[in-house]
Amino acid sequence: MRNLTYLLLIVLISCSKESHMDLPLSNKIIIPKTYVVNKTVSNIVIDGKDNDWNNSDFTVDFIDIEGDKIPSQKTNTKMLWDDNNLYIFAKLYEEHIWGDITTRDSTMFLNNDFEVFITPNNHVNSYGEFEINALGTEWDLFLNKPYRLGGRADSSWNIEGLKSAVSIDGTINNPNDIDNFWTVEISIPLNQISLLKDPYMEDDVKVGTVWRINFSRVNWEFDLINDRYFRKKVDGKFLREYNWVWSPQGKINMHIPENWGYLVFDDGSLSQNISLGTELELEHTLYAIFREIRFGSFKKLLDLESGSEVKFKAEKFNGKTIHSSFIKNDAGFKIVANYGVGILNYSIDHTGLIKRN
Repeated sequence: MRNLTYLLLIVLISCSKESHMDLPLSNKIIIPKTYVVNKTVSNIVIDGKDNDWNNSDFTVDFIDIEGDKIPSQKTNTKMLWDDNNLYIFAKLYEEHIWGDITTRDSTMFLNNDFEVFITPNNHVNSYGEFEINALGTEWDLFLNKPYRLGGRADSSWNIEGLKSAVSIDGTINNPNDIDNFWTVEISIPLNQISLLKDPYMEDDVKVGTVWRINFSRVNWEFDLINDRYFRKKVDGKFLREYNWVWSPQGKINMHIPENWGYLVFDDGSLSQNISLGTELELEHTLYAIFREIRFGSFKKLLDLESGSEVKFKAEKFNGKTIHSSFIKNDAGFKIVANYGVGILNYSIDHTGLIKRN
C-alpha cells in the first residue's frame, strides 16, 4: 500500500510540477558528538603509554556503529594538540589480543584494529583514514570523496611525519591467558591534514578551528586452530565483524563523513564560547533528506522531470521547525532547508556538497 501511494504521488508531482509530501525522518537525523581538544605544553613521547596526558579527557564509551547496541568490550579515546601535531590516545579493552597482518598499507580491518577518520573540511569530500592493528602495522589512505558518491581510496598517500605506537597489557597471540587491554598512541602532523582542504587555502590551525573526526574499532569473533587465531567462520563463511565507534554513523558504513564528530581546538580560552560554524539541526536535517533521496526509500524523486519541485512537510527537531523542498534540475537536484523565518538558507546538491547562506 505504501509503495502504491508513493507511485501515485510521483505521478501527481510529475503532472503538476509542484506538490507537497511527507518525508518521515524519524531516527534518520543524526547530531554528531563534539570533542573540545585541549592544547598541551608537555612533550608527548609516542610510546603507546598514557604518559603526559593529564590535560585531556576520555571520550564516552564507544557504541555500535548503528547507534543502538552496547559493545561487549569497552573503548575510549582522548586527544591533545600543540602547534605541530594532533595527538590521539586510544584504550581498547580486549580479552584476546591478536593480529597477523605485518605488511604496511594492507587491508587492516581484516584484523581487530583501531581506525581514525579525519578531515579539515566542512563538507564530505577530501579526507584521510588511518588504521592500526595490535602489532602496530599501519595503513593510511586518502579518499577524494565517500565511496557512495564515487570516491576511490588511494593507499599510496602517506601522512608524512606520523608516529604511532602500541602497548599491550597482556600477551599478544597467546590463547592460553586472558588479556586486559591494548593502547594506541598517535601523533598526526597538523600540516598534513591541512593539505586536504578542498578548496585548499593556507590557514594554520588555531584556537576555534573546527575539524571533523571519528574513530572506529573493528572486532572479530575468532576460531583457534593449533593455538592460532583466525576470523571465525560458520558454514564456510566469515561472521560479520563488529564495528564500534565514538560518534554513531546510523549505518554500517564509516564513510558517511557528515556524521563524524566535531573536533574543536582550544587552549582554555574558549570557555563556553564554542562555535561549530553551522546550525546543527538545519544541516543534519538536510543531510538526512539527501540520504533518503539519493540512497534511501525516496529515490524515485530522482525520476521527476527537470523543473519539478516537491515541498516537504515541516520537520520538527530539537524544538526547531525546519522547512525544506526538493528541486529537480538538469544537473541533478537541489534540496533547500530553512527555518521559515530569518536569513538562514542551507542547500545541498546531488554531489552531496552543502552550502550555508
